[in-house]
Amino acid sequence: MVRVLVAEDMRILRDTLVALLDLEDDLEVVAEVGSGDEIVPAALEHRPDVAVLDIDLPGVDGITAAAELHERLPECRTLILTGLGRPGALRRALAAHASGFMVKDAPAPELVDAVRRVAAGERVVDPNVALAAVETADNPLSPREAEVLERHAAGASAAEIAAEMYLSYGTVRNYLASAVTKLGARNRVDAARIAREAGWL
Repeated sequence: MVRVLVAEDMRILRDTLVALLDLEDDLEVVAEVGSGDEIVPAALEHRPDVAVLDIDLPGVDGITAAAELHERLPECRTLILTGLGRPGALRRALAAHASGFMVKDAPAPELVDAVRRVAAGERVVDPNVALAAVETADNPLSPREAEVLERHAAGASAAEIAAEMYLSYGTVRNYLASAVTKLGARNRVDAARIAREAGWL
């Protein structure tokens, strides 16, 4: 019997996932939580074999929780579920030692199969996301350009970034302009979106 923990903040989706998995003779949902900070305590209490984690959770996101689970309960393997199959999210999930990465609109039998395969020690990745990750080019941004762009995307003005990073205002503007050019973006907002979707921020 494969013991499963489900973490999903949308109640109707969580109930559906639990019902789907509990229909299987060899799967048993032993815990269900609605926020990221509940994952590790619930896993330590119930000792699941597989944790099915939504990527976007209140408190702690699914990828951060997967990394913590790997440290504190390495025998529990993780399967990340996401609404948007972005290559950058896949890279972060794999870096956090997740064993699986599936999009939420996958057919139900594929999800059930993924839970079984992850429990058996396999790595399961949605093929379309995997292909997109392979096709995504290497990060063209320098570490400083990425840091400036990330701070700008978080809402900081060029003047605030300059003060925080001990740079001149003109240098910050140059980094932002360079990032826009390198990413082929329309503007700074578009540059941040492109970089975030590729997993560079």
